[in-house]
Amino acid sequence: MCAMIDKTPFENTVDDLKKSGNYRVFNDILRERGEFPNAIWYGKYAIKNIVNWCSNDYLGMGQHKVVLDAMHTALDQTGAGSGGTRNIAGTSHYHVALENELAQLHSKGAALLYTSAYVANEWTLIALKRIIPDIVFISDSKNHASLIQGIRNSGAEKKIFRHNDLEHLEELLRDVEGTPCIVFESVYSMDGYVSDIPGIVALAEKYGAITYLDEVHAVGLYGETGAGYSAEQGSQDKIDILNGTLGKAYGVQGGYIASDSIIIDAIRSVASGFIFTTSMSPVICAGALASVKYLKDHNELREQHQERAKRLKKLLTNRDIPIFENVTHIVPIKIGDAKKCKAISDELINEYGIYCQAINYPTVEVGTERLRLAPTPFHSNAMMHQLIEALQKVL
Repeated sequence: MCAMIDKTPFENTVDDLKKSGNYRVFNDILRERGEFPNAIWYGKYAIKNIVNWCSNDYLGMGQHKVVLDAMHTALDQTGAGSGGTRNIAGTSHYHVALENELAQLHSKGAALLYTSAYVANEWTLIALKRIIPDIVFISDSKNHASLIQGIRNSGAEKKIFRHNDLEHLEELLRDVEGTPCIVFESVYSMDGYVSDIPGIVALAEKYGAITYLDEVHAVGLYGETGAGYSAEQGSQDKIDILNGTLGKAYGVQGGYIASDSIIIDAIRSVASGFIFTTSMSPVICAGALASVKYLKDHNELREQHQERAKRLKKLLTNRDIPIFENVTHIVPIKIGDAKKCKAISDELINEYGIYCQAINYPTVEVGTERLRLAPTPFHSNAMMHQLIEALQKVL
């Protein structure tokens, strides 16, 4: 009991979120090994089987035998946890092997593991300000919260360019006094839009800017070996610092950056969010390592993934269900109202056993609320038709 705290501000915060339709309810689900994307939903009044349409386990690697076998082996070999920070007994051979594999994947000199890609973004950007005192961050207006927070917490000067607007970006670059650093994403996760990586790289070279690219929704999914959208666009070698995740296409957990060896060495030496925390479990590292290696050699999963996304988009369009048009695997359905979006999501799972999360503010701007679908290679044609029929009834 918090006897000394006035709870009124907390109650008001929750009440305001509920009134606006932006209050978040976490669906209690149980993933079943070997049954993805099927799962069990523990609802308020019932327990039922559902089809998960919104998981970021894009390729189902979180349940792949190769990954699970590697994790079981590591668990039996090392035990559960790492036992410390990276500096104090918490660097296992699995950490080293995974960092080496990620550096090789991205054709960089080195890589650095963080506990999540959010933490990697935030603390790398903060570290860059410490290393380069006159750095000026030039950030895309639709960048992820982790990039926004990292820039804000760094205390560095910042400029915001309109989303994917290279003319505006160049306009801002012309006026920079200091060391410019362009911060952007390859695949924007809520719209599915992609950035013009070659165009941004060209501007970076013209104005002597550092490039910092978030590839969280692209690593494992694009490029011949899964190195990301910059690799697919032939621009990976021009990216100075690349951020990725092990928790989406790779199906496990954790984040990382990849860059030149001396850049990684400096960042690992000053980034507090890396230094002062218990390192990832070796078991997690083993699973991620197996996943990265497997996906390097299995482009057919990426091809199947893209085919499923294209088919779903076509089916939705043919039924006049409005979507955000894009060239990626992300399929957002336009709703445009927070309360309506939440109500549709609730009806889909309660009445039809379809789990499709409502995406409201602050994840997206007010008025652009949506349902975000993430088809995988394991969503069958029958599942798609069931989804379409349900959507036509609830929209």
